Amino acid sequence: MIVRQLTCRGLTSQLCAAVRLNWSAPKMARPSSNLTEFREHFAKAKHIAIITGAGVSAESGVPTFRGQGGYWRKWQAQDLATPEAFSRDPSLVWEFYHYRREVMRSKMPNPAHLAIAECESRLSKQGRSVVIITQNIDELHHTAGSKHVYEIHGSLFKTRCMSCGEVKANHKSPICPALEGKGEPDPSAKDARIPVEHLPRCDRSGCNGLLRPHVVWFGETLDSDILTAVEQELEICDLCLIVGTSSVVYPAAMFAPQVAGRGVPVAEFNMEYTPATKRFKYHFEGPCGVTLPPALECHESEVI
Repeated sequence: MIVRQLTCRGLTSQLCAAVRLNWSAPKMARPSSNLTEFREHFAKAKHIAIITGAGVSAESGVPTFRGQGGYWRKWQAQDLATPEAFSRDPSLVWEFYHYRREVMRSKMPNPAHLAIAECESRLSKQGRSVVIITQNIDELHHTAGSKHVYEIHGSLFKTRCMSCGEVKANHKSPICPALEGKGEPDPSAKDARIPVEHLPRCDRSGCNGLLRPHVVWFGETLDSDILTAVEQELEICDLCLIVGTSSVVYPAAMFAPQVAGRGVPVAEFNMEYTPATKRFKYHFEGPCGVTLPPALECHESEVI
């Protein structure tokens, strides 16, 4: 069972075996920031895995609900993004997710999203592949044009029925009439206390079950099919980029070290060093929208 966690505390030996992580791999010296050298690896790579996290979305103005000031009303995401919170107060949790859905209507992909999508499209014409493994639930990679995307934590714009289990895309605004005008993030805002029968309901014939966001909440098991597919991609990639992630949310935090452990070059693009940085061959510090585009642009050796 692979569970979304903020730290590795409590991870079982079975979990580590499931992702085949080689923690005994020697730590590298201080990673290089030599872009020219990285570009030589990039030019030769046939299968590139790009792992993205909240830092990429933050550059599009998407709230992360992490760290200082990362609150909705008086709560951080881990207070509301749990099965227990939804069971206790589905109205409050739906207000939170309604707010996040509405916020995304004004957000657009930034240069990092666009560079990844352009790179994927360009390399596919050369018989090379790019896969995006994202922890983000905002669908900005899709909006940018990326096709080969694994959303390991789900999507803001999908729902799952608590009764029949149907998963369905849903881009309605608002998702139900009772949520219109709700979700104000100000700490002084009053909870809407919407009756459960007026919250989003399943429209499958004969069901009418309560819907929940189709996202992986803290303490929940990640989709085993997606994880299996991700593991297969990581086993065959010959270059890995980790972009805008703090490397503290598990199991995603183990993906890039797993790849580095078998000798594949890993390049980290982030605003700062992370707990995993020293395991990687490259580290490029700064906004992803600035550092990533020149790293992924067309190499002089490419035949277009």
